[in-house]
Amino acid sequence: MNQQQMLRQVQQMQAAMAQAQQEIAATEVTGSAGGGMVTVEADGKGQLRRVKIDPSVVNPTDVEMLEDLITVAVGDAQKKAAELASAEMGKVTGGLNLPFKLPF
Repeated sequence: MNQQQMLRQVQQMQAAMAQAQQEIAATEVTGSAGGGMVTVEADGKGQLRRVKIDPSVVNPTDVEMLEDLITVAVGDAQKKAAELASAEMGKVTGGLNLPFKLPF
């Protein structure tokens, strides 16, 4: 393979990666905790968009439990977003183990 062919392939991969990043950002993931008592929605990059809390878990004498549920739900959504990003970028890179972290 000559340098021009290689450069063309790199440019195609860059374009495909940019497209995949846009698709990931537009995808919504949901994390939950407490059997769905707390749910969070995030984009594919893990940025929170919405938090929903069932009123039955709002107990002024046990705020710590609600804080824990929110933390678990956010972590769940972020984990799903990371898995989504990894899977989508893996499709673009053909499973290459790239020596750098993707920009999200």
